[in-house]
Amino acid sequence: MLSLHPALRRPRRRRPPRIGLAVAGGGPIGGMYELGALRALDEALEGFDPTGLDCYVGISSGAFLAAGLANRIDTAALCRILITGDSDDVRFRPEMFMRPALPEYLRRVAGLPRLSLHWWRHRLGLDGPRRASGPGIGGMLPTGLFDNRGLERFLRGVLTRRGRSNDFRRLDGRLHVVAVDLDTGEPVLFGGDGWDDVPISVAVQASAALPGLYPPVEVRGRHFVDGALRRTLHASVLLERGVDLLIGINPLVPFNNSLPERGAADGRGPRRLADRGLPAVLSQTFRTLLQSRMEVGLARYARQYPGVDQMVFEPGEADGELFFANAFSFSSRQRICELAYRNTLSDLRRRAGELEPLLAAHGIRLRAAVLDDEERGLVDGLQAPPPRSTETTARLRRALDDTERLVAARRPRRPRKAPPVV
Repeated sequence: MLSLHPALRRPRRRRPPRIGLAVAGGGPIGGMYELGALRALDEALEGFDPTGLDCYVGISSGAFLAAGLANRIDTAALCRILITGDSDDVRFRPEMFMRPALPEYLRRVAGLPRLSLHWWRHRLGLDGPRRASGPGIGGMLPTGLFDNRGLERFLRGVLTRRGRSNDFRRLDGRLHVVAVDLDTGEPVLFGGDGWDDVPISVAVQASAALPGLYPPVEVRGRHFVDGALRRTLHASVLLERGVDLLIGINPLVPFNNSLPERGAADGRGPRRLADRGLPAVLSQTFRTLLQSRMEVGLARYARQYPGVDQMVFEPGEADGELFFANAFSFSSRQRICELAYRNTLSDLRRRAGELEPLLAAHGIRLRAAVLDDEERGLVDGLQAPPPRSTETTARLRRALDDTERLVAARRPRRPRKAPPVV
């Protein structure tokens, strides 16, 4: 489902258009949906290079993808790493993200005697009339079930070889990763002023620390958790940088279980979400809050930034396959990625008439050959994996790519022909 907010007035400019990408969170499954949408945009939009944008902002799993794109890991390479598994560069092992947080468990167990003594002293009135100031019984519980240090190690390994960088300050495009300070509730923009010296891998780890599942991440003595707690896309970060086109991807939308087609498939009518228990209720509540908050923000941005075109891609409200998938399961990642790929191509195909003039203002065209192929799948556009390369050849290939981009940037642009007068 494409939410389109065309610019109310496009100012004349004498510079190349600035394009920003905002990628929301959504756990591993949300990240796979975002990857499928990005792959579809990469193939269907001529003149749009996801690895060469002016700026990026990512939250949680979206921060993982944004960090890769900003380091010029293209969507085909990301699909080989995360989906098909035939990358010659990175070996992706999903189990590394689901290991129990043993250090956190041990730390809580080690503090058990002190907490027990404090609790009994308070219950027996040995501390006097003062109220208990310690953490209480809740302090015995771990702050997260799984260890997120594996994510940081994995991303650090990817970003510190083959000419990539784990340093915000050394990237070509501006990358922002959003996390929330647990003690103040305020968002912090890693990659922004005062926070650009934090390694990208640590920033992504902090942004993806979903409360309850992963422990907060300590940076400079402060504890950080998932950036989606404050905003869904944090698109204002890009708008404030003066982008001309904002592209957003949000995989978390509420599921409409009352649509007629939901019950027509098996003849039994729609099954109520409450019948599926607490996980379905919490998921629907969380998704509804996130999407409504984002819609309000986009409407406000349209008035506040009238010269910016906004495109936000989301799943359809009847996509039950995405809604009922385990958000932290990697087993269905290819199926979800394929779903997003086809949904995004369908959105572009269905609204091509509206999109063509909007995209043309930013030097982008729709590729008819891609959109006309309604049977096209995610792996159809993936070419054979490149020959295995060493660290030296990978750096050489990157240097040649740099040269090609520099030549293209200095090549004079042909003036557009005025439309015929009728």
